[in-house]
This record gives sequence, structure tokens and C-alpha cells, in this order.
Amino acid sequence: MKYLFLILFSISTLSLAQDYTAMTYNIKLDYPKEGENSWQNRKPFFINQIKFYEPDVLGVQEAMPNQMKDLDSLLTDHSYVGVGRDDGKNKGEFSAIFYKNKELKVLQSSTFWLSQTPDKVSMGWDAVCNRVCTYALFQHKKTKETFWVFNTHFDHVGEVAREKSAALILKKINTLNTKNYPVLLMGDFNLEPKSSPILSIKEKLNDSNSVAKLVFGPTGTYNGFNFNIAVKTRIDYVFVSKSSILVKKYAVLSDNWETKYPSDHLPVYINFKLTKTK
Repeated sequence: MKYLFLILFSISTLSLAQDYTAMTYNIKLDYPKEGENSWQNRKPFFINQIKFYEPDVLGVQEAMPNQMKDLDSLLTDHSYVGVGRDDGKNKGEFSAIFYKNKELKVLQSSTFWLSQTPDKVSMGWDAVCNRVCTYALFQHKKTKETFWVFNTHFDHVGEVAREKSAALILKKINTLNTKNYPVLLMGDFNLEPKSSPILSIKEKLNDSNSVAKLVFGPTGTYNGFNFNIAVKTRIDYVFVSKSSILVKKYAVLSDNWETKYPSDHLPVYINFKLTKTK
């Protein structure tokens, strides 16, 4: 009888585990002079794209305050955590995390700067911009499954900054994750797969592209708004814990309307399951 109870308990626990979806998306900051690629032109398709895929968690990069206002008002099933990188409030780009508020609740969240002084607004090393990482500890309201999400945007110029940023984030994950919950690290890293910082991250976390059961879409993620050239430059990633996340599907989404992209980056989208939550 005891063993039967254990078997039934194990089966019921497994049945509670469910699929989740995550997306990282550099949405291209709002430049009014971008013409046909301006945010006002891109916004309708972009919003519908997010609504179509319905990611449980969505990490955005380059989101300016007016874009955050649009996303917050139009993505009605989502709430967000994150702050502007230039004042820790509402100034400058956000690397925010949107999440389905009816399914997930935030247990803990914050933003730190990729610098030698991460707890205050600052620019690090040889970077040319303030850079941040926003994180949140999520819990599913029904299953109580719990996992971390970290979302970031590395500097596009500073080589030392990118190297140090990777090390800083890995250290932060190690410090915060005392209960060994599953972790997702996503964002625009401005680094290709064989670069030293990416390889250092892959020592601790899996590249979802490499471990997914099904991989779909272009190789690269940066399109530069050029629809006529194959997308081969890969700088956007979703990394996952090696032993506690099963990546079922990985896709780089090349959706467009009339040969126009909704951003100069393609979003990375994964379907995953937590295999260890405690």
C-alpha cells in the first residue's frame, strides 16, 4: 500500500508539470526618423505577433519608455518587471520581463547594472552605454513550479564589458539561486556563439538551440531590417539550466508583413518543461 501511494504520488506530481514558453526579443528602440521602420509603423504587427505566440515570459531589449507604455497597455494578459537603465526608474532603455499575470506570480525581482557597481546606475568597463540585467523568480499559481528568468542586453562596443558582464551575471545567478531552482538566461548578448563570453556561459548553462528536441527557423537572429539577405548573425540567446529544464522546441521567428520585419532582430522562442523545481 505504501509503495502504491508513492507511485500514485509520483504520477500526480508529473502530471502537474506543464509546458511553458519563453521569448527573447530586441524590439529596436523607437527612432522617430526611422521612416518605414519607425515604431509606429512596426507596432501593430509586433503586438499581434506577441499575442499570437502568447509567451509565458517575454524578455525585451531596447524598449524605450513610450514603447514600454505601449506594450503594457496592449499586452493585456501580461504584466512586467524592470526599470529604465538611465535612472533606475523610467528613463532610458528597459530590459524588462513580461509575464502572464493570470498564471505566474513574481516572488522576487530586481535590476542590476552590468558594471563594477551593479547596485546603482552606472556604466561598466569599456561600455558606451549603461547596461542592465533584470531578473525575476516566478511561481506558477496552480502547480507551484518555481523558476528564475534573467534578461539582459550586453554592450555592442566594449569587449571587456561583454566578458565581465557574462561573469557578473553568472555570479549573480549563483548568489541568488540558493534553492537550485531552474534558470533561464535570455537576451541580446551582441556576441556570436564561439565568442569567449558565450562559451563561458555555456559552461554553466545549456544553449537552448543545442539541446532542443526540435529546432526551427533561420540560423541567425540579427536581420538589420534587410529582408533580402539570409539571417546568419546569431547574437540573441536563451540559455537554460543543464539538469532541470527540458527544451522541447526552439525557433527563431522570421514572421514579416509585406517583406518587412517588426524589428531588426528576430525573436527567439522556446517551449520547455521544468524537470526539477525544488
